[in-house]
This record gives sequence, structure tokens and C-alpha cells, in this order.
Amino acid sequence: MTALAPLLRGQSPAYGAPIPLAEAKRVLAAAQAEAAKNNWSVAIAVVDSGGHLVALERMDTTQYGSVEVALEKARTASAFRRPSKLFQDSVAAGGEGLRMLNLTGAMPIEGGVPLVSGGKIVGAIGVSGVTSAQDGQIAAAGAAALK
Repeated sequence: MTALAPLLRGQSPAYGAPIPLAEAKRVLAAAQAEAAKNNWSVAIAVVDSGGHLVALERMDTTQYGSVEVALEKARTASAFRRPSKLFQDSVAAGGEGLRMLNLTGAMPIEGGVPLVSGGKIVGAIGVSGVTSAQDGQIAAAGAAALK
């Protein structure tokens, strides 16, 4: 998670070249392995630095609605260059944080994580299908595959 440390401190690294398909598949495989290890059925989306879909997997028995949610979580992490959990935490805090609910393109639910390579954001991963904390755990495992 050290590659994400600047993001968690509110610093936003620059965008890099879009993640190549081979790397996206590696991220997806690591996330899928984490989900399978825990017997969680999820949808996993990997987008490039522009938020365009590169790879998608819907595990057997995953509800269909999780596909779009995973994609939106990934797009949120890519577009705003930070984990979607930060939006979730802002909403949960109430007050001014509730403004996040009206932020176009921001899915305020944990499970979207930027993919950082060489100090630059090359894409993002989004996961949906279990609890938001479990989705976040799976996404973090996928993101760690880029190290």
C-alpha cells in the first residue's frame, strides 16, 4: 500500500501512460485470487488512466448489478486520483462531507483504488459484490500486483 500513501495524504500524482492489457490482467488475477481465497464472489473492473475499461471479470454467482458498480468505483478512483473510500469517509462524517453525494462521477463507496506505477496513476481497479470493506481488501490486493 506504500504506492498509495501519497493519495491517502491527499496528494495526487500525475497520470501516466494507460495501463497495458498484460498488466491489467495481472491486477485482475491478483484481485480474483484474493476474492477466491475468501470465497467471495465479486465483479472486478480495471480501467486505464482515462477511465476506459481494460479488463473485467464477473465471478460465478455474482449479482449482475455488481458489474456496473465495480466499473463506477474504478472510474471514480481514476478520475479523482484517490481511493473511493475517501469519498465514503467524507459522506459518513456528514456536514460538508455530504457534498460528495452530488459530485458528478464520484461513487462514494469503498472498493475503487488507483493503480500506481512509477509514481504515476496508470489506471484503477474497482470491486463490487461483498461488503465495501471486503471490496476494498480485494481491490488493494489487485493494486499490490503492480509493485
